[in-house]
Amino acid sequence: MLDESITMRKLESYIATRKTHDSDFAEGYEAGYQEFQIGVLLKMAREDAGLTQEQLARRLHTKKSAISRIENHAEDIKLSTLEKFVTALGKSLRIEVG
Repeated sequence: MLDESITMRKLESYIATRKTHDSDFAEGYEAGYQEFQIGVLLKMAREDAGLTQEQLARRLHTKKSAISRIENHAEDIKLSTLEKFVTALGKSLRIEVG
């Protein structure tokens, strides 16, 4: 639970900073928030695991550009791809409906 709290604080800080520096981002923030959040959380999980995009790509038998695309444009990510991504990081996927 503590790791989640730290991750969310990092995410909230990143969002606040980006909103102040990028007016387009701030304008479309609410509409794209969920997709953005998924990509940022995946990137943060990769970084917390100490892996570069290249290293993760090798683990997933794909290209670095595919990892970048997932982290930066996660709006169309398949559940199976998401599960492979987090498993390669040594984590598990938990989905919650609320």
